[in-house]
Amino acid sequence: MVEEVPMPFYLHQASYTPEALSRLIANPQDRTEVIRGPIEKLGGKIQEMYFAFGEYDAILITEFPDNVSAAAIALAFASGGALRSFQTAALMTRAEALEAMRKANQSGYKPFTASAAAAR
Repeated sequence: MVEEVPMPFYLHQASYTPEALSRLIANPQDRTEVIRGPIEKLGGKIQEMYFAFGEYDAILITEFPDNVSAAAIALAFASGGALRSFQTAALMTRAEALEAMRKANQSGYKPFTASAAAAR
């Protein structure tokens, strides 16, 4: 039996240009299948996709084998011309976040401000 190694998760947040939104309003469409091919070609998987209102129009959670692949799809999406803004953040599991906190505590870093020292 082969154990499947989980891939890192990424959060992508996109805002459409006014022109792209006008086209979507004139011809409503779910863009999931359009972006699935390029994501899978780079070794990724779509976990969730949401449309939103506010600063971002679309929120996407993906898995990719590495940061380079996640950066590649971010560059491809951002260069297409339909997005006003696009950002990607690497996500950690709760266990990874706790491990990072423990490592930070053991790092030996000493804050130089009195308020930061008091917080520790």
